[in-house]
Amino acid sequence: MALTVVWLRDDLRIADNPALHTAAERGDVVVCYLLDEVSAGIRPLGGASRWWLHHSLSSLAGALEERGIPLVLRSGQAEEEIPRLLTECGADAVFWNRRYAFTERNIDALLTASLTDDGYQVQDFQANLMFEPWQVATGSGSPYKVFTPFWRACRNRQAPRAPLDAPPELRGPRIPSEDLDAWQLLPSSPDWAGGLRETWTPGEPTAQVLLEHFLTDTVDGYAQARQLPNVEGTSRLSPHLRFGEISPFQVWHSAQSGSTSATADDLTVFTQEIGWREFCWQLLYHQPQLATENYRSEFNAFPWQQPEAEDLDAWRHGHTGFPLIDAGMRQLWHTGWMHNRVRMTVGSFLVKNMMVDWRVGEQWFWDTLVDADPANNAANWQWVAGSGADAAPYFRIFNPVTQSRKFDPDGGYLRRWVPELRSVSNVHEPWKDDSPGGYAAPLLDLLASRDQALSAYQDLRRG
Repeated sequence: MALTVVWLRDDLRIADNPALHTAAERGDVVVCYLLDEVSAGIRPLGGASRWWLHHSLSSLAGALEERGIPLVLRSGQAEEEIPRLLTECGADAVFWNRRYAFTERNIDALLTASLTDDGYQVQDFQANLMFEPWQVATGSGSPYKVFTPFWRACRNRQAPRAPLDAPPELRGPRIPSEDLDAWQLLPSSPDWAGGLRETWTPGEPTAQVLLEHFLTDTVDGYAQARQLPNVEGTSRLSPHLRFGEISPFQVWHSAQSGSTSATADDLTVFTQEIGWREFCWQLLYHQPQLATENYRSEFNAFPWQQPEAEDLDAWRHGHTGFPLIDAGMRQLWHTGWMHNRVRMTVGSFLVKNMMVDWRVGEQWFWDTLVDADPANNAANWQWVAGSGADAAPYFRIFNPVTQSRKFDPDGGYLRRWVPELRSVSNVHEPWKDDSPGGYAAPLLDLLASRDQALSAYQDLRRG
């Protein structure tokens, strides 16, 4: 009987998992997750992502047990541990779903070559992107740098394949596994994850429930409601997509057939959000240093300022004196997530009002977001900074007061996350109120800092 090791990475699901599906058709399987924090070039997960990973693996292990096999956990360097596991269990093949970041795909390529030379069957599959980054190109063969033509080109290609069903049962030997708790993915001293536990239930079952709920109850009006931070107007699927608890193929096909109330505009805007994820991964595929180097090299000369430690802490922990900034950063700290409209505003505030290098913000989000995606996080920070592909123009500076008045007019979101404002009448500009309730004074002058940023960007453009 053939025995295949299925090596899971950012695809912690049973349904629509081509590597697992094909291996189960072939014969017995050993499903493995490898925690590789030692291979050169691997970026360690942030704290919130480690918390999510622990619970996602726990959920997956339970689902696999229900189908008859365990989840085998190993840690160490992939080029050592995967061959060792193959020898240990007597497998003749290893299957995995493709990864697209530079370091990870190099690891996979080297393993493919060495394992094939050793006589193993190695096969990889398309599972986590609907459109392979090397397949969508301009007429000249170069990668797209602007989202709209990229997504148009994707839509003009063959429709994404239909999702695969989950194998009803699985067969395979029981192989010794490392203990998940021993990996110490969860915070303990102190345990800061109370808000994450209140907000999220990681795992494939929850992802499916959220998708069904969104398409049944929330997607109607999505085009407008997704802009409002105090409204349940988004799918909340981002961390589930990041860890592969649900696939973009499942989301795409469900959106095409699973809603009867949404308008065409609602569905178009929602699927564009899935398209933006694909675009970001194409950027990272072709620009491996997206999280550390300016996509537009002219920004290498931008005069970023070194912030005072207390000012940076005020931004990180929501004490800037600007309600929308503080509400967003406190939401992030408590829940590991932030509404996208607010993400853009807090990013703009850091980069363009405080004049702090976008990489500082990218690293903070990497550590605190449960959906800290290697491509989305870097691409979105560069979008805000103006240094990325398809970036916000240098002169687009999100005024936090204007943004909160427009998208949270009654101040419900502000008062929810900044309790000092609950008795303040002028919630959008509390410094104008006679009784600001002990709320922090503004960290900076919005108009003066905006002028400073515009002057710096204009000098950059003139060279």
